[in-house]
Amino acid sequence: MNHDEIKSCCADAYSKDVVALLLGESYHPGGASLTGRLADILALAPGLRVLDVASGRGTTALRLAYAHEVRVDGVDYAPANTALAQGAARAAGLADRAVFVTGDAEHLPYEDGVFDAVVCECALCTFPDKAQAAAEFARVLKLGGRVGITDVTADARRLPPELLGPVARIACVADARPLDEYAEILARAGLRVMTTERHDQTMLRMIDQIEARLNLLRITAPTRLADAGADLTAAPPVLSAARAAVAEGTLGYALLTAAKSP
Repeated sequence: MNHDEIKSCCADAYSKDVVALLLGESYHPGGASLTGRLADILALAPGLRVLDVASGRGTTALRLAYAHEVRVDGVDYAPANTALAQGAARAAGLADRAVFVTGDAEHLPYEDGVFDAVVCECALCTFPDKAQAAAEFARVLKLGGRVGITDVTADARRLPPELLGPVARIACVADARPLDEYAEILARAGLRVMTTERHDQTMLRMIDQIEARLNLLRITAPTRLADAGADLTAAPPVLSAARAAVAEGTLGYALLTAAKSP
């Protein structure tokens, strides 16, 4: 697949109801708790302007707008996600502080230096040109602004075959990078890395959650799963391989923050 096909494939997958069925409200390991940890490190405060890249259905953006009273712009590649996020903002009474548009993380639709912070959760790993995306994060940040990322980490040389196909790319695994490589990507974009933390246990909890939801839905709503396109035979070996890879240290989850320096 070329870069545009990869972006479309991931965006289409994450706009489908089957993802919501299996992942619940939050689409990344650590959920709202890790988002809160990221916001605290970034020192988000009322009135700041924040960009959420790959905002999906708006969960992270709406949480930040509500809990930290910031203005959040969310950008996502899938128009369906943009529409759902905007509807969720209106339903939550946050439409004045959370605005969503459709756009490409590698070509952000914003002027230079307009944001106090950029957040990107479990998405940099899916971008075909990670260096270009990081350069865009830096471009739209004000001087002294901060970027915060939570993302899947992986040593591609040691991943099993089950975690290297198209499904694994959509699951944020196949093109994930080691923690130090993410830090290098941000540094090359002119972003000074401030914080790196490992949160590998959150990955195990998400694998357990997906397996439990899949087993429950297999019994209670098999037709709904089938209509949503879930492959019930493919999931168990992928989940098993992912759990083993986390135990071996090949796969994990991390938090990074960095600042735009003069």
